[in-house]
Amino acid sequence: MKIILAPDKFKNSLTGLQFCEVVQKRLEQSIKNVEVIKLPLADGGDGTIDVINFYLEGEPVKVNVSNPFFKTIQATYLYTEQQKIAFIEMAEASGVKLLEKEDFDCLHSTTLGTGQLILDAIKKGAKEIILGIGGSATNDCGIGMATALGYRFLDKDNNVVKPIGKNLALINKIDDTNVLPELKHVAFKIACDVSNPLHGENGAAYVYAPQKGASPKDVLVLDKGLKHFSKHIDNHFNIDSQSISGAGAAGGMGVGSVVFLGGNLQSGIQLVLELAKFNTKVKNADWIITGEGKLDQQTLSGKTIQGVLNIAQKHQIKTAAFCGSVDLSEPALKTLGVSYADAVINYAKNIDDAMKNSSKYLDEITLKFSEVIND
Repeated sequence: MKIILAPDKFKNSLTGLQFCEVVQKRLEQSIKNVEVIKLPLADGGDGTIDVINFYLEGEPVKVNVSNPFFKTIQATYLYTEQQKIAFIEMAEASGVKLLEKEDFDCLHSTTLGTGQLILDAIKKGAKEIILGIGGSATNDCGIGMATALGYRFLDKDNNVVKPIGKNLALINKIDDTNVLPELKHVAFKIACDVSNPLHGENGAAYVYAPQKGASPKDVLVLDKGLKHFSKHIDNHFNIDSQSISGAGAAGGMGVGSVVFLGGNLQSGIQLVLELAKFNTKVKNADWIITGEGKLDQQTLSGKTIQGVLNIAQKHQIKTAAFCGSVDLSEPALKTLGVSYADAVINYAKNIDDAMKNSSKYLDEITLKFSEVIND
């Protein structure tokens, strides 16, 4: 019997890799002649770097870069010399996780540090860069990142504009004469899980800037700047930036990564599935066991389990979901394509017990599943 383990993390409780270790051990003890293949997954959020490294087996590279407010910090990305692939998380250099909540201010923050990480990876010889753009503290449309790679943004008097969100409205010209020549020889895949346009009521400023410290007045300034700058993007690159799905992701980094890097926006889970060669490895499997902290309606909107179920249905493989909690009815699970579901909360005394002892209860879930399989 061939069983694939393809979980996401249980947030603040278990990583996808820990899930795999617990379930594999119990399956191998309980089912005769079982072949267990570990394919931990992530959708571009927290913990994606560890999952990607499971497949890349890269080395962490530490670089001194600018934080969102131009202060020097040390940030890390992954690089594999053999494959010439780098994985960079924008949040490492330009993320809210670097700041105290009272310091959030996307009017004055920059993506410069993310560009410096990209520059370092290219100088190391990277031919492919996977860029995760979640968790940003910025709304500069990627001009900070682009500045690190040789782009210049000029005002009406031909002065270089400081690359922050507030200054988008001042830009009169995009100068790409000194852009890093190697940039055009690198393939960029961008993990982007939102579809917001660049500006307007569903755009970067209105939807996400308030979460990054913007006041209602700041939101108006930022949206006006994005709208103004989009015209220069459209003219310079001959595109319609507002029509790009995901252009407004990460404060406009969605469109910034498309135009300045030549990047391809993809869902985080699809990128990880591709990297794991998931489609190939699941062939002839009897079961796929997936899981995440909570299985609910949100699972249907591009999260890990949905990606797994799509592939399972294509290959006609039965799927089991081992989760922290399951907030869907049995008919809804069947509609999703889940043949078997169980949850840690069914075994724990309370939420606190579930969080602290999820490994123990996951083992119990696996044992019960094994008994069903053996029957």
